[in-house]
Amino acid sequence: MNDTYSGKNVVITGGSSGIGLATAKLLVDAGARVVITGRSRTALDAATEYLGKNALAARSDVASLPDLDALAARVRDELGTVDALFVNAGITSTMPFASMTEEMYDESFAINVKGAYFTVQKLAPLLNTGAGVVLTTSAANVMGMLETSVYAAGKAALRSMARSLSRELLPQGVRVNAISPGPVDTGILESTMTKEAADRFKAERAAENPMRRFGSTEEIARAVAFLAFDATYTTGAELVVDGGVTQL
Repeated sequence: MNDTYSGKNVVITGGSSGIGLATAKLLVDAGARVVITGRSRTALDAATEYLGKNALAARSDVASLPDLDALAARVRDELGTVDALFVNAGITSTMPFASMTEEMYDESFAINVKGAYFTVQKLAPLLNTGAGVVLTTSAANVMGMLETSVYAAGKAALRSMARSLSRELLPQGVRVNAISPGPVDTGILESTMTKEAADRFKAERAAENPMRRFGSTEEIARAVAFLAFDATYTTGAELVVDGGVTQL
């Protein structure tokens, strides 16, 4: 353990697994106090046991504004103010355009877009001068991949949001940036499709990646920490961490 982020307060939505959990681990191990959120109490309990005493868990659905109000109140009571906000909660939905339903569309945008927007709005009053907000976008927002039309559109909305919210929050001294992961094996695919489909999807993505591999959650976490704390002259930007797939 080091003290790089000692005394820093962080909120991570979608922090009980995958990139969110890896980021929480990196920051807790470096001295930060971190509040993670998620919808599964079981997953949150396991995550806080893994992270240790500097991590707190709040069960919260980002698609619910009352939940976000409760989260803001909890964060104010537990932390007081916030130095970094990682808006990471989201779902991956893959479906052919012709098969997409209104229910699936609405769920994706409610969590991935509306949830992110109002997470920032509700927690903005708690952000310290110099704080960093990081939104999770995706390589899919620029690639036109099959069966990701709704998911990719939502992530493109977050890219736009990083710019507009940067402008809105500059008077408060808050930076807003986006992290754009490429293929990262977080386990989320297996929860949204069959194992066979997930294996096929992962093999296809790895084959087309210039580095011929998936990234690790730890690699993304280091990039998130950079945007949140170290990129003090950067706002409105999207940092691509994708093995070169959208660049080469």
